[in-house]
Amino acid sequence: MDLDTTQPHASLLLPGESLPEDLTTSTSTPLRLGPGLFLSHDPSNPAILPQKAGRLQNPAPNSYYIESSQKRYVPAVGESVIAQVTGKHVDGYKLDIGSAHPAQLDALAFEGATKKNRPMLNIGSLVYARVTLANKDMEPELECIDPTTGKSGGFGELVSGYIFSVSLPLCRRLLLPNPPVLLALAGQVAFEIAVGVNGRIWVKSGDVGTTIAVVEAVRRSEFLRESEVGRMVKEVLAQVGERAQE
Repeated sequence: MDLDTTQPHASLLLPGESLPEDLTTSTSTPLRLGPGLFLSHDPSNPAILPQKAGRLQNPAPNSYYIESSQKRYVPAVGESVIAQVTGKHVDGYKLDIGSAHPAQLDALAFEGATKKNRPMLNIGSLVYARVTLANKDMEPELECIDPTTGKSGGFGELVSGYIFSVSLPLCRRLLLPNPPVLLALAGQVAFEIAVGVNGRIWVKSGDVGTTIAVVEAVRRSEFLRESEVGRMVKEVLAQVGERAQE
């Protein structure tokens, strides 16, 4: 797998190993720690340590996480997920996000929602939401509001479209600024996409052929270098076009 080793912090680490010198608690700049990293609470030796094997990634300034091949999604506050409604109750919904426990979504956790005017979701409905509570002893909680604006910000029910699953590391790379495969596709076809950190991707386009092409290109991109993505996208679009003419 091509794990973007061009980044200076993309080093392979094992649980408990020391991190690079510039990633310590002694820095005056606040750090944002993602999955796989934790802050030791030992007062005699506070330190940031990896808790699983993988590569240390630095997707944004002062932001770090461990990229590994784990299968099950572990919720973290602030992450975007694609959830499926599995149950309804008076105050909201129970949803599956692929984690060990189902998530809860309050019926009022939508832009402009009130007790008299709120979205009515059905069993099986898909929702693009943000994790607001993640605790190993409690069920995760979600909301469909961008906390910085108070608006939906792209969150909410995902109507129609097609959903498919990919690896968790691929989803995280697709959420980085300017992902090569999505840029290449956007230059050729029109489509909507929502990427959840929990390994789920939703795609919607004007025709079945375009949807198939987007799904196929995204899946193939996982093991390609950035320089190979553009050619792959052209090949996929050509193959789908040929099938449509048969």
